[in-house]
Amino acid sequence: MDKKTRLFSFTVMFAVLNYVVFTFAKINIPTGAGGSVAIHVANAVVVLSAWIIGPKYGGIAGAVGLSIADFLDPLYITSAPKTFFLKFMIAFIAGTLAEKMGLPDTDDPKQITRITALSAAAGLGFNVIFEPVISYLYKRFLLRTGAEAAAILSTWMAGVTFLNAVICLFVSVILYKALYRYFRNKI
Repeated sequence: MDKKTRLFSFTVMFAVLNYVVFTFAKINIPTGAGGSVAIHVANAVVVLSAWIIGPKYGGIAGAVGLSIADFLDPLYITSAPKTFFLKFMIAFIAGTLAEKMGLPDTDDPKQITRITALSAAAGLGFNVIFEPVISYLYKRFLLRTGAEAAAILSTWMAGVTFLNAVICLFVSVILYKALYRYFRNKI
C-alpha cells in the first residue's frame, strides 16, 4: 500500500474514532432551551491524530468526525459548522507545534512527555479561548439567540471546555506514549 493510501486510511480511521468517542462516550449537560454541552475525551483523539498523521490530516480527521457527530445529534446539530473549524485548529496547532519541537524524531520518554504536553496545551488552549467566543458570536448573530441567552450559554461552555481540555491533555499524552511506536512506521 502506498503512503497516500495509508495516510487516507488513517485519516478515515481517526475520523471514525472521533465520531465514536464523542457519540458514545460523552456526558451531556443540559443548558436549558433544548441546548446542551458535553464532557468528553474526543479532543484527545483529535490531538492524538495530529501527532500520528500530521497536523493537516489530523485536523481533517477531527473536523470531519466530530462535525458528523454533531450533525447527527439533535442536541448539537447547530454546532457542526463551528465544530469543523475548532477541531481542525486544535489538531493543526498541536500537530504543527509537536513537529517543530521534534516529536516524530524522538524516542526519549521525557522529551515525548514534554513535547506532547506542551503541544496539546497549545491546541486545547486555543479551543478553551475560542470555543466560547465563537459560540457566543455564532449563537448571537447566526442563530439569532438573544444576547443574554448567548452569554449564559457561552459561560457554561467555557467551564466545560476548560474541564475537557484538562482531561484531554492527560488522556492524549498517555495514549500517544502507549501507541506511538506502533504507528511510527505505519504511515
